[in-house]
Amino acid sequence: MALLSWHSEFDPRPLLLAVAAADGRPEVTAEGPLPREFRGGEHLVATADGVTVGYAHLDTQGDAFGREVVEAFVHPDHRGAGIGTELVRALLDRAAPGARFWSHGDHPAAAAIAAKAGLGKVRELLKMRLDVAGVPLAEPKWPAGVRVRTFVPGQDEAALVAVNRRAFDWHPEQGALTVADVEDTAREPWFDPEGLFLAVDAADHLLGFHWTKTHPGGEGEVYVVGVDPAAQGGGLGKALTLAGLRHLVGRGLSEVILYVEADNVPAVTVYRGLGFERAEAHIQYSLVDTERTGPVT
Repeated sequence: MALLSWHSEFDPRPLLLAVAAADGRPEVTAEGPLPREFRGGEHLVATADGVTVGYAHLDTQGDAFGREVVEAFVHPDHRGAGIGTELVRALLDRAAPGARFWSHGDHPAAAAIAAKAGLGKVRELLKMRLDVAGVPLAEPKWPAGVRVRTFVPGQDEAALVAVNRRAFDWHPEQGALTVADVEDTAREPWFDPEGLFLAVDAADHLLGFHWTKTHPGGEGEVYVVGVDPAAQGGGLGKALTLAGLRHLVGRGLSEVILYVEADNVPAVTVYRGLGFERAEAHIQYSLVDTERTGPVT
C-alpha cells in the first residue's frame, strides 16, 4: 500500500515524463513551465519506499462552471497494485461534490477504477485526425462582406476573448478564456500570430477566428475555431477551418489533429466532411447519484 500525502506545491515532472513515455500523454517537456492543468490547486502524492509511484492534481479553481477537475496518474512501473484506486478514493474524500475526473485515451483501467468508485461518464472529448497529404483542401468561401487577417498582438486580445466567450459559453474549459490567458499563451514557444486567423467585417469587427498550433514533433492542430453566434449559419466556421488547414499544409505539415466534444454534432459533421477521422476519446467521470441516475453537479 502506498503512502498518500497532500501538498500545496509539488513538482510532478519526473513522474509525468515517465507516464508520457509509456502512454504518449500528458504533454509535458523536460524543461519549461508545466502545463496549466498541473499548476496551482492541490497535489496528492503516492510514495512507496520513498519513491513517487502515483500523483494526482486537484484543480480547486475548477472549470468554467466551478467544477473541480482531477488529473491522476500511476507510474508505469507500479501499475496493477491498486494505487490508482487509492488515489481516487482520497480525491473523492477531498474534492467538492461534482468534481470531474479525466481519463485520457479512455483507458480500460481508469474505467474499472471509476466503476468501483461509483463514477459515471459525463463527458466525451474526441480527438480527430486528418492526413492532409491525401485530402484536397478547397479554397475558403467567405460570406459577403467578410475578410480574413491574422492576429495582431497587443491589439486583438480583448475582441478575441469576447467572441470566444459568446461562442463557448457552454464549454467547461474554453469558455473561461481571459485576456491574461491569451497573453500567457502568446509567450509559449509554439505561438505564431500568423497562424491565428481572424474573420472580420468591413469595420474590422471580429466575427470568428481559427487558432492553429504546431506541435514540437511536427504535428499541426486545429487548436480553436470560434464563431460569434450572431455570425453563425453562413459557413464561416468551415471557411476559417479551411484557412487554418491550408496554412498548416503550407508549413509542410502532413498530419493535423483537433479536439471536439462528441455531442457537438454540427462541428463533428463539419470535421468529418473535411476528412477528419476519430483517433481516440478522452472521458470525464463524475460521482453518480444512484437515486437520480445522473451525475452530481
